[in-house]
Amino acid sequence: MILAVDVDYRDRSAFIAGIAFENWQDASEKSIFGSRLDDIEDYIPGQFYRRELPCILKLIEEHQLVPDLIVIDGFVYLDGRSRPGLGKHLYDALQGKIRVVGVAKRPFNDIAQECELYRGASKKPLYITSVGIPLSEAKAYIKSMHGEYRIPALLKQADRISKTMS
Repeated sequence: MILAVDVDYRDRSAFIAGIAFENWQDASEKSIFGSRLDDIEDYIPGQFYRRELPCILKLIEEHQLVPDLIVIDGFVYLDGRSRPGLGKHLYDALQGKIRVVGVAKRPFNDIAQECELYRGASKKPLYITSVGIPLSEAKAYIKSMHGEYRIPALLKQADRISKTMS
């Protein structure tokens, strides 16, 4: 199972959505999961993981999920190579047992050009980073995902669900 996660924040609460699917090209999800976490950390630039990591771990624990791979909305490595981001901290928190692919919509300082991925007719890249899986493989998987636009359909769905939870 592949699990795509996204988190939406309102005041001091976070709403976490998880979309489970079996194959990268799937047009629809197999399952949808949702969780809420209150009293979350404030956002600190460059330390986003401190805010989002507890949210993703809550979703995984609450629903007893054991995916083969997790797709996050963000970076595994902030520079694409070695500076740990949310995805690397998630990978470590899961004892390196679950591979993580990060899909970010905007670049972070010094992100490697090799992390850029263009989908559809978009002139703006996504920024792909990974741990436990080669970057080239992660990019090929994200490129193959269903949807003709820049952001794959199931990742858009995870975002939309997190924003509509209450």
